[in-house]
Amino acid sequence: MQRHLFVLFLLALTQITGWGVVSVLPVIAATVAAEFQTLLPTVFIGTSVMFVAMGLAAPWIGRAFRRFGPRSVMAAGAGVIAVGLCLLALSTGLLVFWAAWVLIGLAGSMFLTTSAYAYIADYAEDRARSLIGTLMLVTGLAGSVFWPITALLDGVVGWRATVLIYAGIMAFVVCPLVLLGLPATGTGAPEAINKRTARKGPVFALLVTAIALNSFVTFGIEAVGIQLLQATGMDLARAIAVASLLGVFKVGGRVIDLLGGNRWDGLSTGIVSGAMIPIGLAVMWIGGQGILSVAGFLVIYGVGSGAFAVARATMPLVFFEKSDYAAAMATIALPMNLINALAPPVLAALMAGTGAHAVFAVLGALSTMAFIVLWQLNRKRSWSAIAG
Repeated sequence: MQRHLFVLFLLALTQITGWGVVSVLPVIAATVAAEFQTLLPTVFIGTSVMFVAMGLAAPWIGRAFRRFGPRSVMAAGAGVIAVGLCLLALSTGLLVFWAAWVLIGLAGSMFLTTSAYAYIADYAEDRARSLIGTLMLVTGLAGSVFWPITALLDGVVGWRATVLIYAGIMAFVVCPLVLLGLPATGTGAPEAINKRTARKGPVFALLVTAIALNSFVTFGIEAVGIQLLQATGMDLARAIAVASLLGVFKVGGRVIDLLGGNRWDGLSTGIVSGAMIPIGLAVMWIGGQGILSVAGFLVIYGVGSGAFAVARATMPLVFFEKSDYAAAMATIALPMNLINALAPPVLAALMAGTGAHAVFAVLGALSTMAFIVLWQLNRKRSWSAIAG
């Protein structure tokens, strides 16, 4: 048990740091746009190309997990993230700026989220679902921890020096921690996902659709959330504070999963949390920047999106064996990251053209669609159980 806790702590620390250093754009975007004399949506293309690169690299990374083991892939990914951040800090124009985000995305597919889950699935076996869920929620604190730090460093040393500091942390702290601190696991079994995906085609398609739609919503809010809150009338300091608090409330999403205990699985959590997300967005859409609406948004959307983060990571365990988990997540990562790539520029452009009100309406509609898909997925599972 103590060994599991140590591994979970180490993964949480390194994943929070990893997501924190690659999520600097919401804080520094305005400064970068002014320096490069370009528009805000153009700067957010960096986040988009990062997710595209992560998605396109996912199948290859899935094979690397099986050949080299998740720990080695993660350590290499941490080092390459550092190289990408150095390139970002040295960029003098948009082309190099975007190229740096491509490299960060490729490295992110090696280090962030999926690789950590693949490691847990190999290492923890029967306790994988519990540990993955806990790690997912703790990782949600990345913005809460790093956005205020990034804002402080940006004000003191500038965005380029801030990014270089983060590069040093990834290279000289995170990479050694992963390589030397995590116990070794096996290199995995041959891929079996293709046959399983073909056999569960409609179910797998619904699973991917629900995850992708809600990921567009939640990743989109993480990417442009500070600017979106400013568009409702908040000043920068308050917008950063609310966005940071959102990450804290996401941790409360673990309660939704715990309420079900052993009676619930990842899909049960997904349905409950999938209903909370559009309700929380509707509260903000109706009430604007008022205290009650912001509080309702933080509690309902924050907890709901946090619980769905657990579901996104654990729903594949409902339909796939643990030995196939890494391959299933790699397959899901491709469409999920591609649609995530659309979120920052689409939402930034929509926000610039029609305002925050319309953005919350669109996000609410997409999350409602995701809930409908989850409900259909549950009905298919119920019919399968009856047929069985």
